[in-house]
Amino acid sequence: MSAVPGTLAVTLRDLERRFGDFVAVNRISLDVRQGEIFGFLGPNGAGKSTTIRMLCGLLEPSGGQGTVAGLDIRTQREEIKRSIGYMSQKFSLYDDLTVEENIDFFSGIYRVPKEKKAERKAWVLDMAHLQEHRRTRTGLLPGGWKQRLSLGCALLHEPRVLFLDEPTSGVDPLSRRSFWDLIYQMASEGVTVFVTTHYMEEAEYCDRLALIYRGELVALGTPGEMKGGLMADQVLRVACDRSHEALGVAATVAGVRDAALFGRDIHLMTEDAEALAPRLRRSLEEGGFQVGAVERITPSLEDVFVSLIEARDRADGAQKEFKA
Repeated sequence: MSAVPGTLAVTLRDLERRFGDFVAVNRISLDVRQGEIFGFLGPNGAGKSTTIRMLCGLLEPSGGQGTVAGLDIRTQREEIKRSIGYMSQKFSLYDDLTVEENIDFFSGIYRVPKEKKAERKAWVLDMAHLQEHRRTRTGLLPGGWKQRLSLGCALLHEPRVLFLDEPTSGVDPLSRRSFWDLIYQMASEGVTVFVTTHYMEEAEYCDRLALIYRGELVALGTPGEMKGGLMADQVLRVACDRSHEALGVAATVAGVRDAALFGRDIHLMTEDAEALAPRLRRSLEEGGFQVGAVERITPSLEDVFVSLIEARDRADGAQKEFKA
């Protein structure tokens, strides 16, 4: 399968989902191109899983429209389930079955044609590097191997769109890197990969990202676009001793919007980094801290997300105060 330039794999227009008076997903609109690796990010409870359930045909929208692989998320939900691949952080494999038995089982679930089953099984075993372990009980496999097998089973029926929900949670860094190599391979063959993750370094691997917060789409763009101009705040990096203690002092300096630890350093969000830097240094030194570098830096994706979420909270707070 090869990518078709300009072809859309997922389209959403004003997508909503309400549970009584609670709005879990609030008028989300976005497009995802065929062959794109699309990251869907947000804190717990932001609405990510609810959105994915609607896209996978598992939950009916309360409002809005959308398509997945050209199929309507309202009227063609069963067709969508048969056309997509899905893999979650809780591997949907049967530990008591062997590797080969799991592949056979999911071949039946996904209705792989009889004449293609042997070919697709061989592909999964090769892709997952499990040829020598085909008769090993799945529960005995290391986490990274289970992960590759789970991905292979999700791709048995050659879906055009693959949903990965926190697929590398709890997996070691080397296995995580290997898994992303497989994702790149899938995308190069035209498979659209829609992935949720909590790992910021994984967000960097995506072609584009969407940040969802309190059910709303807060930001949409490439990792470079997000770091280069989507946030209003500037970021100051502060290197000093006893950074855990210094964090509390730095957060109280006028002009600091938000403060967080990044390793041994402190990152501060501010409207004017140049004006803040000397005042910040002075406050920390007066507090008995030994201060090294105080410099403006290019924000990380984590900086961007914190800034955008803080900005949304401030806007919501101001709106509630105005209404009161």
